[in-house]
Parts: sequence; C-alpha cells; structure tokens
Amino acid sequence: MSKHTVAGAALVLAVAAGAAQAEPVTIAALGDSLTQGYGLPQQEGFVPQLQGWLDEAGLETELINAGVSGDTTAGGLARVGWTLTEDVDAMIVALGGNDFLRGIDPANSRANLRGILEAAEAAEVEVLIVGLESGPNYGPEFKQAFDSMYPDLAREFGAALVPDFFDGLQAAADGGDLGAFMQSDGLHPNARGVSVIVEAIGPAVAELARAASD
Repeated sequence: MSKHTVAGAALVLAVAAGAAQAEPVTIAALGDSLTQGYGLPQQEGFVPQLQGWLDEAGLETELINAGVSGDTTAGGLARVGWTLTEDVDAMIVALGGNDFLRGIDPANSRANLRGILEAAEAAEVEVLIVGLESGPNYGPEFKQAFDSMYPDLAREFGAALVPDFFDGLQAAADGGDLGAFMQSDGLHPNARGVSVIVEAIGPAVAELARAASD
C-alpha cells in the first residue's frame, strides 16, 4: 500500500470517527396539550411522531417534550428558564391556544411570548414559533391582535415561523370537515391528525435543527 493510499484511508477514518462522535441537536418543544400529546398513547403524540419524522430524514436530533396540558403563555414563561438547560440547542414554542380559549387579553399573551423569546435569545438558542389562528369568538379586534402576535414576534426576534399548528390539517381536509383528524373533543388531533401535522411542520423543524448545528 502506497503512502498516499495510507494517508487517504486515515483521512476517511478520521472523518468517520468525527461523524460518529457528533452530538445530536437537542430541541425542546415548549407547549401545551397539543405538544404534550393529550389523549393519545405516548408513541402517537406530537413529539414522538416528530422525532420519528426527523429520524427518517436522517437528522441527528433529540426532542424534549416540554408540553404541559392546559398551559398558557404565562405558564410557558414561568418554566422556560428550567426548560432551557445547557444541553438545549433549539426550541419550538407552541403556545397560545389556552390563552384564546380563556379569552386572555392578547397583549398579555404577546408579552409572555416576548419573555420566552428573550430567554431563548439570552441562551443563544434557535427558535421556531408555531402559531395558531384564533376564531371569531371575541370579536375582530381580539382576533387581529391574537393572530398577529406570532408573525410580529418572529420578525422582531428573527425566529422561524409556522403560522398555524393546524395548517397541515386544513390542507388535508381541503376546506372540508376536520372530524377524521380530531379526537372526540374536537380540540385535539388524533394519531392520524398528528401525523398530518408532523408532515407539514417537519421541514421547518429540520431547518431549525440545521440552523442550530451551524
């Protein structure tokens, strides 16, 4: 074997060893029952299905399920400090649904989300905001204020944005009934619905992971 061949083989082995030692990107998913996987077997929830999607895409990631059923943006702000451990490289923020259901002033929700993003910025953590589109329950002014807080904050903090957690379901239903994708409460997706949501959100999470690994 020539010296050039030996050197080439050593280089290949070194690169392979480096790849094997590469740490996965750790992503915390800070959210409510939609993130936590309410009403579903553990393996069928949002975080496990998203982890499977990322694994199949060949991305070295480790997702942390930081979803708490019933949580509001205020709850997320209260626990973001201990969610952002030194191991966390990126964070998905998917909060606001319970704020809407409780009719909480969108100005308060916006301030809480800003606090979460400020904590992520201080920790030098990449963020993907997953928003929600509110209904007309509280009038047009409430809806405008609520819906706009996600894109506004994404621009302010340079965060990635998925406008609506349920975008994938809306597209799959093609304007029709979402019943086939939802649990009996009409609020939470079933396993099939989660799969559709993950397919829609997955590419944005993949970009988040790549950004965090740079």
